[in-house]
Amino acid sequence: MSTFWSIWISAIVLGTVFGCWWLLHATRKSQTTDVETDRTVGHSFDGIEEYDNPLPKWWFYLYIATCIFALGYLALYPGLGNYKGLLNWTSANQWEAEIADADEKYGPIYAQYGQTPVEELSKDGDALKIGQRLFANNCAVCHGSAARGQVGFPNLTDDDWLWGGTPEAILETLHNGRMGNMPAKGVMPNMTNEQVDQVVNYVLSFSGREKDAAAAEAGKAVFAQACVACHGPEGKGMQVLGAPNLTDNVWLYGSNYEWIKETVLHGRQNQMPAQSGRLSEDQIQILAAYVYSLSN
Repeated sequence: MSTFWSIWISAIVLGTVFGCWWLLHATRKSQTTDVETDRTVGHSFDGIEEYDNPLPKWWFYLYIATCIFALGYLALYPGLGNYKGLLNWTSANQWEAEIADADEKYGPIYAQYGQTPVEELSKDGDALKIGQRLFANNCAVCHGSAARGQVGFPNLTDDDWLWGGTPEAILETLHNGRMGNMPAKGVMPNMTNEQVDQVVNYVLSFSGREKDAAAAEAGKAVFAQACVACHGPEGKGMQVLGAPNLTDNVWLYGSNYEWIKETVLHGRQNQMPAQSGRLSEDQIQILAAYVYSLSN
């Protein structure tokens, strides 16, 4: 943060605290008495009169304590621009300390499963309980708490895998992540709107759902030019590229005409983030076993 903005923020924060103090002083100074009386301020609202009494003592002292606490907090912790506070506290330092404590506490528990093969570990009830919690904390936000996925995020409970469902493939996915990229109009950027309609109908014809049989027949040539490189000549996909099978009933981005047309026109990009560096080797091993167990 630049010196200007540091001073600006500090001035606003301290000005607010001392402004509150001044407001209390000004209000206190305008009081005509320090004891409760029956005197009113001289006007009423709907027959309700307002008494002209001093601030309650408990409220007055609590207000002062709050201002003092604020100044003490700002002296100890960061809150005034670039000033780091007397304790030199940072959220990053606290997070690292908490991670270190967690590793010391739970590391031995993870370690006892870390060298067990994924397939064997997937049959261990205690390991799966740990894996379920790791999944809930790190994967459920995309794949759902039941791992059934949602639009753009695969269902992990079936036997359809974009990148492979073997223990080795799952470990590879968790360690290094995956990058899905369906280019707009495949490898045929000059595809016309008519050709888009044709190739969409052709893709739908794999499951007998084309809207226009003639367009679907014409779309076979378009598919061969724009899509075969990734999805194969029969549309069954290629796991090595993460290209999905277009002939089954599993669709990541929707299977009706409109959804498929959206995919062809604009492409799809998605990323499965790498877990290496976020989770330990032992944690990834347990998590892989849990994911493997979902479809086995």
